[in-house]
Amino acid sequence: MRAVDIIIKKRDHQELTAAEIEYFIHGFTNGEIPDYQASAFAMAVLLNGMTAQETTDLTLAMAKSGQVLDLSKIVDIAVDKHSSGGVGDKTSISVMPMVAACGLPVGKMSGRGLGFSGGTLDKLESVPGYRVDLSTDEFKKQLKEKGIVLTGQSMDLAPADGKMYALRDVTGTVPSMPLIASSIMSKKIAAGAQAIVLDVKMGLGAFMETLEDARQLAGLMVDIGRLAGRKTVALLSDMNQPLGAAVGNALEMIEAVETLKGGGAPDYLEHCLHVAAHVLVVGNRAKDLTEARAMAEKSIADGSALEKLRVLVSAQGGDVSYIDDLSKFKPANYIEEVKTPRSGFISQVHARIVGEAAVALGAGRAKKGDPIDHAVGFIIHKKVGDPVRAGEVLFEIHANDAAKLAEARETVLTAYRFSDESVPPLPLFYE
Repeated sequence: MRAVDIIIKKRDHQELTAAEIEYFIHGFTNGEIPDYQASAFAMAVLLNGMTAQETTDLTLAMAKSGQVLDLSKIVDIAVDKHSSGGVGDKTSISVMPMVAACGLPVGKMSGRGLGFSGGTLDKLESVPGYRVDLSTDEFKKQLKEKGIVLTGQSMDLAPADGKMYALRDVTGTVPSMPLIASSIMSKKIAAGAQAIVLDVKMGLGAFMETLEDARQLAGLMVDIGRLAGRKTVALLSDMNQPLGAAVGNALEMIEAVETLKGGGAPDYLEHCLHVAAHVLVVGNRAKDLTEARAMAEKSIADGSALEKLRVLVSAQGGDVSYIDDLSKFKPANYIEEVKTPRSGFISQVHARIVGEAAVALGAGRAKKGDPIDHAVGFIIHKKVGDPVRAGEVLFEIHANDAAKLAEARETVLTAYRFSDESVPPLPLFYE
């Protein structure tokens, strides 16, 4: 086999075999196939697409390029929940304790925030001492003993994906559906997932801005899961406006905990219950969504979900007193309420504008490795469909720098649009 023949075959719209794909990915990972040939391959895939079978073969080849975790001796079914990211999306921090409290062990490897999309690890690290660098052995031991793990990716999972992503970033091939889908699914399979719930975001603050694109990506990932023998379900959810009220790291951590204590923003609670119900069904703990939802609701009502979060934080070295007493989170130096400039109805809260403003405050990274200010961010008081009167509080800014606060005030005001007529609230899920 030769790499050039595989590139030509894909260039000419022909279907690649599993053996050809595996040969190419193996050669690229170990350095035998150079970057320029991998770039040509990625462009051919972008322009000509791949079948569901080809995309599955690509996913499995990338998963097998490094260590593949086998969790079958530890749990009866290994379940993973993945969100395609967004603004105010702290879902894993609430959903995983709910699910674990219902008797379904969950071990998840999460990422950091990059760009306007926040990262679960950064939010968890706002709790002093919380470790996100568990070894593979620590991951397995904690999953077996505590039934819940939330850590960063410490082992060599799908190294081919890391190499391929770095190339896609600089060769204009990021938007390729087969490459996006195989990137996400290869990491899930390598991490040992046997059942997967995908929360695919759609809208102004999502990677997929249209429902059509989100549906196509979700469908492809479900096909990969099915062909790879994994139970997979994808939910298409809204990311036109921030999810919940809090945007930032400590602020989102606080909202995630408040939700487990029976409070929190109603839209965020509803989102979490819906996702948790699907996780419980694919994890064989409930026969249908109605039963699963009742289980998830009960875990909040009886305090068992909150207790599971305490177990998680404690097991990973975090200071549990922060979960018990949310006032321990150090507030930002400046907290300002911004008032509504006019009466009417909210017709838009542009998620990406809010997310980018949070990054500018210091809540996110402009580039990999940038430090993060855990205290800064926003509390969004008014969402799409809400009626407002001039002078009501629209949003709150939490900042540690007066100049950045002034800039954030102007920026986030541009995220809002108003209407004289009533506006329906945005759906949380589309399908």
